[in-house]
Amino acid sequence: MALKIRLARGGRRNLPYYRIVATDSRNPRDGRFLEKLGTYNPLVSNDNPNRVTLNVERIKYWLSQGAVPSDRVTILLSKAGLVEAPKRIETPKQSAPKAKAVERTREKAEKAEKAIADAEAAKQAAAEAAAAPAPVVEEAAAEPAAEPAAE
Repeated sequence: MALKIRLARGGRRNLPYYRIVATDSRNPRDGRFLEKLGTYNPLVSNDNPNRVTLNVERIKYWLSQGAVPSDRVTILLSKAGLVEAPKRIETPKQSAPKAKAVERTREKAEKAEKAIADAEAAKQAAAEAAAAPAPVVEEAAAEPAAEPAAE
């Protein structure tokens, strides 16, 4: 018999309330179960102690018997310190950007870096030009133009 610890839904439409139950994996979600292990009320705030209630001793017993918790129950049990927290994948592969989109963003970033580098170079050149001493321009001695001799 494949044992599962999972949620069984109760409550009415738009007001869910869940029981945490130990059951055979072949039973339907809201069907027959072996034992009620706790409750989960998602409508209550996170800091409310009535959001999740657990019968810790019985949960440990069922885990020792080989019961496998569902994903949501694993998260609830990890918050209570009964099981190790699951690894969370932040970005699934399906929603990751494709090759062309990655290439476009890389090109855009390179252009932005080049523009910043060019602006820095222009700023530095202007600062060097302002700091350099002004070149001394020697004025050529103006010689009077030769006037035609009146003879």
